[in-house]
Amino acid sequence: MGISRRKFIETAALGGAAASAGLGSASGAKSKLPTRVLGRTGAKVTILAFGCGSRFLLYDDDKAIEAINRGLDMGITYIDTAYGYGKGRSEGLVGQVMKTRRKEVFLATKVAERNAEKAMRIVEASLKRLQTDHVDLLHIHSLSDEKDIAQIEAEDGVLKLLYKLRDQKVARAIGVTSHSDPAVLKTLLERHDFDCTQMALNAGLVGMVNIPTGFDTRVLGKASFENVALPVARKKNMGVIAMKVFAQDHLAGKASPEKLLRYAMSLPVTAAVVGMPKFEHIDANIEVARKFKPMSAAEMEEISTRLSRENKASIDRFFMHHVDC
Repeated sequence: MGISRRKFIETAALGGAAASAGLGSASGAKSKLPTRVLGRTGAKVTILAFGCGSRFLLYDDDKAIEAINRGLDMGITYIDTAYGYGKGRSEGLVGQVMKTRRKEVFLATKVAERNAEKAMRIVEASLKRLQTDHVDLLHIHSLSDEKDIAQIEAEDGVLKLLYKLRDQKVARAIGVTSHSDPAVLKTLLERHDFDCTQMALNAGLVGMVNIPTGFDTRVLGKASFENVALPVARKKNMGVIAMKVFAQDHLAGKASPEKLLRYAMSLPVTAAVVGMPKFEHIDANIEVARKFKPMSAAEMEEISTRLSRENKASIDRFFMHHVDC
């Protein structure tokens, strides 16, 4: 029998509050932002991470570089990129900043190739584009289904490569990302020695622990990352990064961006990674992070229940086939 909905949301809120109790300031930042420890890595990073995916690639090159510098100048210390974002374009733009500011940044990138030999070639090229000899976090990108797990775990699979790169300190930490199936992520996290994980966590994807009387089960969808995969990551002291905070804009206009961001940051996570395609988005999100106070359990339950009822089924369907590139 599952725990009650209220008990679950209270646990999540307490986890977020506990993480916030240890908040400090970003070292060397011109504007202080709260930081949290990224699980067992021991690294302190800001609770807002600069996402360099498809929304970031809406900038032209000069503005993209300016946007990253703006975020760093205002206190962000975590940058998230991937080879798959524009087939290296994102990494190249990030690298233009890293050549002078690498020591200020916790740098994460991702590799989507499942074969170790091919993945190694991609990682080598990523390091060149990023103008660094190491990354702080290297993820297996976009875990999908059981067949995907088999490829990752194969004798010539990418998982063994990530262990090797961590041993060689090419990657300070290793992880895996997923936005399509929480049960599959749960399985991989339970089986293997990851330091971090990045998963889809937003107020419209929560799913219900107990189905209310009269609730239309057709819109319930599958269980969520929040109540399936997140507890495993917490138990193993992994650094957890929330992504898809706005559900790739599927929640636009259904709750304020501030509330959606605060919801994600109130979960027991280290940081929320957000794509910010306009300078005003950078400014607004940094302001939310700077003034952050965890939502109460009642606030979290209200917004997640409402948004999940109205949106979870459609968001689930979208993320089953979504690839951020």
